[in-house]
Amino acid sequence: MIRDFFVARVLKTCSFMKLTHNRAVVLMVAVALMWSTAGVITRHLESARSFEITFWRSAFTALSLLVILPFFQGRQVFRQIRRGTVAFWISGVCWSVMFTAFMVALTLTSVANVLVTMSIGPLLTALLARIFIGHRIPTRTWIAIVVAGAGIVYMYASQVGDASLAGTLVTLCVPLAGALNWTVTQHSHAQGHDVDLVPAVLVGAVISVGLTLPLAFPFQATSHDLALLAFLGLGQLAIPCVLSVICARVLKAPEISLLALLEVIFGILLAWVGAHEVPGASVLTGGAVVIGALVVNELIGWRNRR
Repeated sequence: MIRDFFVARVLKTCSFMKLTHNRAVVLMVAVALMWSTAGVITRHLESARSFEITFWRSAFTALSLLVILPFFQGRQVFRQIRRGTVAFWISGVCWSVMFTAFMVALTLTSVANVLVTMSIGPLLTALLARIFIGHRIPTRTWIAIVVAGAGIVYMYASQVGDASLAGTLVTLCVPLAGALNWTVTQHSHAQGHDVDLVPAVLVGAVISVGLTLPLAFPFQATSHDLALLAFLGLGQLAIPCVLSVICARVLKAPEISLLALLEVIFGILLAWVGAHEVPGASVLTGGAVVIGALVVNELIGWRNRR
């Protein structure tokens, strides 16, 4: 899978961090939990709205990565960015689309609608990987994708009447960009040109900042808002994106997409408990189906590896 210099440096420095498949699964679950905090936190913002939210989160993400990357990779990481391949810059653009569309969508519709719509990611990833790079997918993973997809459809069916069309269309950009990102980077790896995805995340954050800055005026965020958005930039985006890249060394793209579906469940529960956005019975039932598909897929995979 994807072998980036950041991972190599970390593993060389800390040999105990060698990532097995089971550890990668646990780490990816933690990543999904961190990603899921965006919805509930945005519901507690006082004054920041729409593109200003996206601008500040992307700006804090970029600042966080400007510290994280040189710490692990040295200053040569910036030279690597300047010499980035076409696949590297495509990845950066994909990250920027995901960062921007996700936060804008949260201001247009409910957390549940955004997360449920994003959950078609595994289907798009598997489809693009199969069509463009001939990626072979285990039967168990295909079955899990179908079952999880059915759970998502069931969840979404009850939301359609209340969902904002604009919010849904904006949200669709997230799984599409994510599927394209993983497919392009895997294809580049197969051609012998590994894409260092962690600097690509930085590029995506910088592009997002540039795109949303003109639309963010006039700034209205309070100090309370800035504190929450700083947390989103570091703890909800920068750190989990770096960890997801590390997981990509071990897990296949469809597996990553499936585990990332836990963000849907975690996010809906957090919005329910922390922001009083109560999900319907169909959301709870569909969520149970999704989790069941993930658990069964991983248990069968663990048994096969043994």
